[in-house]
Amino acid sequence: MLQFYMSIWYVWVIILLLSIYRVFRPKIKGFIGEKVIAYVLKRLDPTKYKTINDVMVETDTGTSQIDHIIISNYGIFVVETKNYSGWIFGDDRSQYWTQVIYKNKAKFYNPVRQNQGHVRALKAVMADYPDLLYIPIVVFSTNAELKTKTTGHVIYSTHLLRTIHQYTENVVSDAVKEEVFQRLATLNIRDKEARAKHVADIKAFTAPKDTCPRCGSELVVRQGKYGQFTGCSGYPRCRYTLQASKRR
Repeated sequence: MLQFYMSIWYVWVIILLLSIYRVFRPKIKGFIGEKVIAYVLKRLDPTKYKTINDVMVETDTGTSQIDHIIISNYGIFVVETKNYSGWIFGDDRSQYWTQVIYKNKAKFYNPVRQNQGHVRALKAVMADYPDLLYIPIVVFSTNAELKTKTTGHVIYSTHLLRTIHQYTENVVSDAVKEEVFQRLATLNIRDKEARAKHVADIKAFTAPKDTCPRCGSELVVRQGKYGQFTGCSGYPRCRYTLQASKRR
């Protein structure tokens, strides 16, 4: 019997690896997504664009971790990557977006809002450069099918360089570009404990609460003609109510 189990040792190794992958799948997918974008950004002209990947800075309100910052003569590009698959629904105003894979739905924090927070953090630490132009970009992998309604850049990874190259007006001098790059490189927090705490804080902050299944906005208790009811905070844009859902 022992010989039999030893003869199929590779099966146990595969099972172990699959178990590990299932536990750490979100981190692995996120890591891969960021590495892919970092590789794509290497194709930018280094005389015009300076890239810093995986940046964490501290402000008066806490820490902010940014996937990619591209400092260029045409502005500061702030890139948030999402290595998701399936249909992606969301808009600028919703607190949470929805990922749909077959009949399974999952909520995740609005990446447009997330990236707006990154821009605010950068403006705070670069306050002595008030005229800098910040361009937030949210990038999804081509495994996703975007069904989003946004006013900003929410794009596929294959469109990233094209989107960056749309900006052609020189608004940042070479001297300021270098100063900003050096400042951010210096401010970048590398301490592992600080980064682990940031990840834990972000998970607690962005974890989906009671959300509307139609638009992803938060559900709130309201007072109506016939008493209290739970409805979408996006009213009147969204008229979902919990009672109406139960009746159906």
